[in-house]
Amino acid sequence: MAESFLMEACVDSVESAINAERGGAGRLELCSSLLEGGLTPSLGLLQVVKQYVKTPVYVMIRPRGGDFLYSDQEVEVMRKDIELMKSHRADGLVLGALTEDGRVDAELCMEFLVAARPLPVTFHRAFDMVHDPVVALETLISLGFERLLTSGCENSALEGLPLIKRLVDQAKGRIAIMPGGGITERNLQRILEGSGAQEFHGSARSSKDSAMKFRNTSVTMGAAFSAPEYGLKVTDANKVRTLNAIAKNTL
Repeated sequence: MAESFLMEACVDSVESAINAERGGAGRLELCSSLLEGGLTPSLGLLQVVKQYVKTPVYVMIRPRGGDFLYSDQEVEVMRKDIELMKSHRADGLVLGALTEDGRVDAELCMEFLVAARPLPVTFHRAFDMVHDPVVALETLISLGFERLLTSGCENSALEGLPLIKRLVDQAKGRIAIMPGGGITERNLQRILEGSGAQEFHGSARSSKDSAMKFRNTSVTMGAAFSAPEYGLKVTDANKVRTLNAIAKNTL
């Protein structure tokens, strides 16, 4: 068992970043559009977050939702985003790309890793869509990724716990395996004890009502699956504290 556990909080606003730090998160994953699994945030968001927090900020590089097979134009956007996030004080990056047959796109990922240097890079949950996770993990290790975020190729880390445990055993410390996906205070201890992982990833969010007094409830700004116009999801410092306390008691 680890001597200590590190919580990475995924955040999509300045308020969430501040709350995550107050709650004791050891690292932030900064993104936009969490409803789509997280997309590249704006430079403005990164710059303001860096003004308010001292916790390391890893920035998501993902130009759109959906699959992880990228066109030449999308790759061009990702290259530019890596360059810009590096120059605006990102502490690390989070990215991933696959081939059409469900393998890690080793050539493209190596290009991204070279562009990201000297920043550390996490391979995100594109891993959960690969054809063969055992082979994919060895590819990530050989490429030099610092960390893998995974739900064990299932909808949640709890469901994917058996594979996460096998990945931790396979990695043997050559890459950090970080469970993520549906982690709450109800299942965290089981996931940490069952996986042997030393880090975990979660949003720890609570609902927050809009401050708007006038509300036009007949109009929505997005598709049917979008978040309510007058409801917000914000990282809750108390939930972060609770998760950290559970992790500490798991030692």
